[in-house]
Amino acid sequence: MEPVGSSAQVPAATTVDELCRTHMALVDHEVRSISMRLPGHVNTDDLTSAGMSGLFGAATTFDPELGVPFARYAARRIRGALLDELRSADWATRSLRSRVRARDAAHEKLAAHLGRTPDADEVAKEMGLSRAELDRTEADLHQSVVLRFDHLGTENGVDAILPSTSETPEAVLLERERQSYLRDAVSSLPERLRAVVIGVFFEDRPMRELADELGVSESRISQLRTEALKLLRDGMNAQLSPELLPVATAGVAAGRREAYYATIATRSTYHARLSMPMRAGHASAV
Repeated sequence: MEPVGSSAQVPAATTVDELCRTHMALVDHEVRSISMRLPGHVNTDDLTSAGMSGLFGAATTFDPELGVPFARYAARRIRGALLDELRSADWATRSLRSRVRARDAAHEKLAAHLGRTPDADEVAKEMGLSRAELDRTEADLHQSVVLRFDHLGTENGVDAILPSTSETPEAVLLERERQSYLRDAVSSLPERLRAVVIGVFFEDRPMRELADELGVSESRISQLRTEALKLLRDGMNAQLSPELLPVATAGVAAGRREAYYATIATRSTYHARLSMPMRAGHASAV
């Protein structure tokens, strides 16, 4: 078999074919790994096809002079292809997105009026829906969530240990700052929301197990999960993209959000954020 050439050369067709045939198991492994974190309705055939494209791309661009084993390089490319496939798909219908916006608006209105987090029955009444209809929206939303939250903190883990010709020092520092703010945002969540985020996204615990531990229903765990993700998103935006924050309102709930943003901002120093190594897994986020 011909050796794969340098980055200035195109690998021979026989070499590309051989690399693909001998490393097809990588595609199956990465598809199985990512499928464990996805709703059951996601078509794994589409993921496998995307993974094969990633493997072919890796075989045609592989440069052994970089000192990285092909299997590691290919795994990175395959995983990137799978994430691109998931990002390009939108399983949430326009109707579902409209219902979720209405639910969020009702939740915010009630929180401002009541000075506390409204329960599901109160939200359903505010929306003019039955509890069953609201629960159906929550279930549909859960099924439409394709990219799990932990990808935000882990998808760059492989990139961090591979040589790169495209990442500038500025990009590395920005990524470190983003991951550090993510860690601080999770750590600053209210206790129950933090327990749900860590249990669901970092420990892969079943929602039934979390529900039993916290003494609530599974639907309540789903609601806490949604609430936590929204708070995390706003907390990250408060530090990195303030222009994306919702219009500020008065009231107890708004005050709590502002306090949460302030806690994230002061939890780590600027030097500590830029010095944080980029790692995958639970430890980097909490």
